[in-house]
Amino acid sequence: MGIFDKFKIGFKKSASALTSGLKEIIIKKEIDDKNLNKIEEFLIESDVGVEAASEIKEIISGKKIDPNKDLTTEINLILKEYIVNLMRPLENNSFFEKKQKLNATLISGVNGVGKTTTIGKIGKILKTNGNKVMFAASDTFRAAAIEQLENWANKVDAQIIKSSQGSDPASVAYKAIDEAIKNDFDQVLIDTAGRLQNKKNLMEEYRKIANVTKKIDQDAPHDIILVLDATSGQNVINQVTEFNNIIPLTGLVMTKLDGTAKGGILIAAAKKFKLPIIAIGLGEKEDDLQSFDAETFAENFLNIEKSI
Repeated sequence: MGIFDKFKIGFKKSASALTSGLKEIIIKKEIDDKNLNKIEEFLIESDVGVEAASEIKEIISGKKIDPNKDLTTEINLILKEYIVNLMRPLENNSFFEKKQKLNATLISGVNGVGKTTTIGKIGKILKTNGNKVMFAASDTFRAAAIEQLENWANKVDAQIIKSSQGSDPASVAYKAIDEAIKNDFDQVLIDTAGRLQNKKNLMEEYRKIANVTKKIDQDAPHDIILVLDATSGQNVINQVTEFNNIIPLTGLVMTKLDGTAKGGILIAAAKKFKLPIIAIGLGEKEDDLQSFDAETFAENFLNIEKSI
């Protein structure tokens, strides 16, 4: 199955909801003020965000659309152009490439977004690209987290540094980077415990992990990635804001886009934060995490055929 097909299947819910919603609004052969307002409201309800929805409305109102053409298709093409222009600068395929020196990545997020699984899937892509990969089991809080990461390490042929449940997560991260430097690893992926963004003590522990890694490499962590759950809707915006305030983020991964009809939240996050989008999750399988491609995202979010 090709990447486009994976995206198409993964975005089935969002694409269906968006297409049917637009068709219900555009029931006559013109775009008047009433329909423009309805489109704007519909996009906001689809979690695209107020700012993006307002800009899209203004773009549509300024376009001369041929009334003899299918209006839903024409509006989808306008939406595609907007999404691609917004999100193409946020592509970051270089993240998965082999670096000249060790790259340590801190993976964070709230409970239940799929951080550990995401690390396993990222590890697989990195290994495919020729990287020597190490996992750091710094989620020492959640029961079975260490075992879960160890299973992924075995599955994708990565090394793992671990300690016992309840041990200091920062020391695990430090040891992993130390071992990686000594043994010429290319990538260290640091798992962390899920933490709610409004729990100050847990967020400070997260900051401590990052600070301790600097004792062995002053530039570490080289990447700080926040894993987000698309089904969380607008709460995603709060999460990015709070985590970014603790340690500036270098990228986002959005999981569970196959489980929501409101995939527009990624557009809202892109518009507000302009952070690189490392990858998106489209299912449960090992290869269902895909590096982000703006055009492929737009076409499948809008249910536009590849040939258009």
